[in-house]
Amino acid sequence: MKFLDQAKIFVRSGNGGPGSVSFRREAHVPFGGPDGGDGGRGGNVVARCVGGLNTLIDYRYQQHFKAASGRPGAGQNKAGLSGEDIEMRLPVGTQILAEDGETILADLTKEGQEIILAQGGMGGKGNAFFKSSTNRAPRKSQPGVKGVEFWVWLRLKLIADAGLLGMPNAGKSTFLAAVSAARPKIADYPFTTLHPNLGVVGIDGHEFVVADIPGLIRGASEGAGIGHRFLGHVERCRVLLHLIDATQSDPIEAYHTIRDELAAYDETGLAKKREIIALSKADSAPADYLDDLAQALKQEGADDVLTMSSVTGQGVTEVLRALYAVITQDKQEELAKTQDVEPWSP
Repeated sequence: MKFLDQAKIFVRSGNGGPGSVSFRREAHVPFGGPDGGDGGRGGNVVARCVGGLNTLIDYRYQQHFKAASGRPGAGQNKAGLSGEDIEMRLPVGTQILAEDGETILADLTKEGQEIILAQGGMGGKGNAFFKSSTNRAPRKSQPGVKGVEFWVWLRLKLIADAGLLGMPNAGKSTFLAAVSAARPKIADYPFTTLHPNLGVVGIDGHEFVVADIPGLIRGASEGAGIGHRFLGHVERCRVLLHLIDATQSDPIEAYHTIRDELAAYDETGLAKKREIIALSKADSAPADYLDDLAQALKQEGADDVLTMSSVTGQGVTEVLRALYAVITQDKQEELAKTQDVEPWSP
C-alpha cells in the first residue's frame, strides 16, 4: 500500500428538511387544526479514529464527503427523516486542519476517538408548532437550516515511541530491519527511504514502536533534499535516536547539521526532546577512534553517546535498552502529571 500522509478534502453536511403546512381534514372532525410536521435534521460529517490504518491513501481517490439532507415534514404531524451521517475513517495520529493549513480543528490520537466535523442543519418547524391560543390556524412553517461546507487538510503524524534521525545513509533503515520485522528499502545510495516506516521492537520481554523517516541534509528547512516534510512523524515520539555514521568524513558536522535542522523546524518542541546518539557502522571503525569521537560529541553538547553495528549486532541491545528506559520514564512522568504521583526513574 502506498504511503500518503497529507490530503485535502471537501466536506459538506446535510441541509435540514423544511417544515410542513398542513391541516387536519377528516369527516366528522370539525376544526381539525394544523398538523404540519417538522423537517428532518441534516446528516453530519463524522471523523472517526480507527486502528489498522497507517496511511491516508484512501483520501487521494475520494476527496468529497457530502452527508444527506433531511426530508421535509408532512401532514398528520409526521416529522421528516433525518439525513444519514457520513463517516470518515482516519488513522491514529491524524490531524484535521482548516483550509489555511495551520489552524488545527481536531487531533485524533486515540483509537475510537470521534468528532463531528461538519454539523448537519436543523429541520424546520411545521405549522403545528406555531399553534397558540391566539393563532389557531397558523399558515407558516420554517425552512430547514442549511448545512455547512468547507475544505480541510488531513495530516498524518505517525504514533511511535522512538524516532530515528540522521543524515542519508546513516544506517537508519538497516537498524530498523535488524531490530524489527519491518523491511524498509536498503541501498548504498542516499535517500533510499522516501517515506516513513514503522517497526515493532522487542527487548527484555517488552515492546515499543520505532519510526524511521527519510534522512535530513543541510538546508532541509529551505527545501533541500526531501526537506522537513516528514519530521512531523517523530514529533509525538518520546525519544529520538540520532544515528551518526562513524565512517563518514566529518561526523561532528553531521551531528550539528541534524541539530540545526531540528531547531529550524521546531526549536521549542522537537529540538528539546530527549535524544540518544548512536555511532553506527562501528564494525568498520577502530575502537579507539570511536572512543575519541564519542568524547568529541559530548564536548559538542551530546548527552548519551553509544556505539553499535546493525550488521554484526554489536551494541544494538544496549541501544534498545537505553531507548526503552527513556520511554518508560516518560510514560511514568506523563502518568504522574495526571495522577499526581512520584514518577519512576530507572
